[in-house]
Formats: sequence, structure tokens, C-alpha cells
Amino acid sequence: MQTVATQGKLTATLIDEFRRIVGEQFVLLDKDSLIRFGHDETEHLSFPPEVVLRPRTAEEVSAVMKICNEHLIPVTPRGAGTGLSGGALPHLGGVLISTDRMNSILSIDERNLQVITEPGVITEVLQNAVKEKGLFYPPDPSSRGSCFIGGNIAENSGGPKAVKYGVVKDYVLNLEIVLPNGEIIWTGANVLKNSTGYNLTQLVVGSEGTLGIVTKIVLKLIPLPKYDLLMLVPFNSLEKAGEAVSAIFRAGFVPSALELVEVDALQIVSRFVDSSAVPITNDVAAHLIIEVDGNHLDTLMMEMEAISSLLTQFEAGEVYFADDAQQKAELWKLRRRVAEAVKVDGYTVEEDTVVPRAELPALVRGVKELGRQYDFKAVCYGHAGDGNLHIRIKKEGIANSNDDPGLIAGIKALFRLVHQLGGTISGEHGIGLLQKSYIDIVFDEQQLELMRGIKKTFDPNNILNAGKIFDL
Repeated sequence: MQTVATQGKLTATLIDEFRRIVGEQFVLLDKDSLIRFGHDETEHLSFPPEVVLRPRTAEEVSAVMKICNEHLIPVTPRGAGTGLSGGALPHLGGVLISTDRMNSILSIDERNLQVITEPGVITEVLQNAVKEKGLFYPPDPSSRGSCFIGGNIAENSGGPKAVKYGVVKDYVLNLEIVLPNGEIIWTGANVLKNSTGYNLTQLVVGSEGTLGIVTKIVLKLIPLPKYDLLMLVPFNSLEKAGEAVSAIFRAGFVPSALELVEVDALQIVSRFVDSSAVPITNDVAAHLIIEVDGNHLDTLMMEMEAISSLLTQFEAGEVYFADDAQQKAELWKLRRRVAEAVKVDGYTVEEDTVVPRAELPALVRGVKELGRQYDFKAVCYGHAGDGNLHIRIKKEGIANSNDDPGLIAGIKALFRLVHQLGGTISGEHGIGLLQKSYIDIVFDEQQLELMRGIKKTFDPNNILNAGKIFDL
């Protein structure tokens, strides 16, 4: 398979052209910068680019792309570097375009409930800006305090609130993108309904920076709910916790968040952040974090009581209700820092599986069995409310999932199980560089050929994030 049409040579003359376009101080060639931009949060992988460019405008990105397209220079777009599938790793060298200077919220339209933003804005910064106006942008990945909204677009990110409010694609109305040939286009219109031609906007969302570089984003907003309540529910069985998830929805409840954290992961993160907020006893196997939100506090309290009563059927332990904002923040801090904590503890491989909610018990049961069969340890946590379970794997002496044939075989068996359960191999982290060798588990050759055709139409020279998702 072809990774890049014909990889051109990055010359001193081209570097000088880049300096002219973006400014000398924003062309980085020093070793420390190349190493820093050569890795993200994907396992322990590093691929330094030949040069890092930090443009400020779409016009600067356009000028750079025209040069790279003409000279067949590989280009890797990058946001904050919080990715977990290698989508922003410049494994072919070439040019890395960082969007970190494209970091302005351009306008908040309170009349139409919309915001226009550049891609380098941190997700939580955008959320807080619209919150000040009584508005709400729900997608909230665990890395929201550091990830960029542009990276969220590339990966179609979700987060805990996705169970009730949906993922990034449900809020993107329009995108300004720079195509691989340097042309600048808008993909849609700033309207809530649009049945005019193919939906290029939704095609770009989740395309992992392989079709174009996003330079402006128009997002839909909704009114901010006035209240939220949070509770933590322990279970003595991981499978029972999984069964309870489906039961909550079957009973007619739609929590604003429903997260599962296996006790091993909770112990690790509690040590990592030095927290004793959650009492952990020997009979606890997993916890569910359940949140409801809305505008009527009495209604929410009745919902929480009803959910709590329902969970007694699944051998739930004593329910812990967060009494104030500080306790809520402490619980969410533990949940949001699980990935960081377990990685430091040696669980360096993360798989982002998603199955129908009712199949969660079968998935967690299968994960533990595969760990015994293929000699690895695994901890489970994630967005149980929408069936999106993150599985962190530790195998002694193995830092990367592509370093050990046995681990590769175990991951392949895991993905086959997920597919058999009606799921797929990524819910929000993308395929990127690491998962592309497994993509034929969920797609047949006809499906992959259609996707390759789309890539060739956008990027005939295959210079933009080439070798991600699939090879041409």
C-alpha cells in the first residue's frame, strides 16, 4: 500500500518560504521542539517532524499547503497533542502544522445560540466562555482542560455528557477548512437544517485531519441547565455494574452522565491525586458515577431516588451523594484523571471500544478472560452510558501495543469480540496510526475502498496526514 505519493525533499529554500509566510519565530527547527511535537499521549511513541510551523491564519495555512502539495512534502496537522491513537504523530517526518496560535473565540451569537471559534481554543475555555452567557456546549472529553476544539473535531470527541447530549458531530454546523491543495472552503452553512448537497461538514468531522485542516468552526449551543446532581454507586461485581447501566435506560431515565470505573483504576487514580474522597473496600469491584441535570431540582431529586432504588436489584452498595460543588468536583477529578494515572502506573496501551449498552457485561467478562489467555492485565473505565468502554492494558516489559506479537494477537481477539457483540473498535479516540491494522475487522474491502476514494478526491497527492486510518 502507498503511504505518500512521492515524498519530496524539504530544502532550505522551502524553509525560507515558510519563514516568509508564518514569521521566523514560528518556524521551529531546534531539537527540543521537534521532539516535543513528535509525540502525543499515544503510548510511548515518538516521530519528530523535520520542521514545526505555527501559523496564525487560514491564509498562512493555505500558503504552506500549496507549497507542500507542489513539492509533495508530508504534512501532519496537530492540536494540543492529547490524542491516543497516533493521529497527530508525524511518522513520515515532513512538516507539522500546529494550530496552537489559532486560539481565538471569534463570536458568541446569543440570538441564534451559536459560537464561531478557531481550532486552537481549549475546549474548557470555550465551555466557560459560553457558560458566562447562560449557554452550554456539552461535549466534554476527559482532557477538556488541555485539548483543543479542533482536535475534538478531528476525532469526533465525546466525553461523559455524550450519553444525554451527543458528541461533537451533533454540534458542528459549519467548518472553514484548508484543503490539501491550499484552497480554502466552507463546508456548509450556519443553519440548524441543511439538505443542500452532500454533507461535507459531517464528512470532515471525525476524519482525523486526513481531508483538510480546520481553521474556523461554527458550533450550535443550547441553554445551560440550572441544576445537576451526582452520585457514586459501588458494586461488588463488574458485570453487575454493567447490567445496571442498561436497566437505568430501560426504566426511562436519561442521565446527563453515566460513567463506570473499575476499582483497580479508582485505587490507582486515588493514589495519583492523593484523594480519599471515595471509600474503597475489599468487596467493591466497580463504581458507577451517575449525574442528572435539568431546570427543576425537585424532579432531579426524585429521579436520583428512583435510580438509587432501581440499583438495589443489581447488588449495589451504599450510595454516596455529592452534597455540594466541591464534592462533585472531587469525584469528577478522579474520573477525568484516570487515564493519566493508569498510564503512569504502567497501563500504557489504551483501547477505545464501544458496544451496545446491553452488551457491556459480556465485554467486561471477555476482557478479563482475554487478559488471562494472553497474559496481560487490564483495567476498565469509561462512558458506560453509551457503551464506550476504555480498556487500559499492562504487559510487563511492553510499552507499545505494536512491540509484542502476543499482545497484538490479544488486541485482535479483543476487537473481534467487540465486533461480535455488535460494536466497533473506536468510540471517540479515532483509528490514527495504531489501530489501522485492525480496521479490516469492522470494515470489508468495499467499504475501505470507498473511504480511500474519498481520501484521493480530497488529497490526490496523499500528503495530508498520510498513513492514518488506512494506507492508499
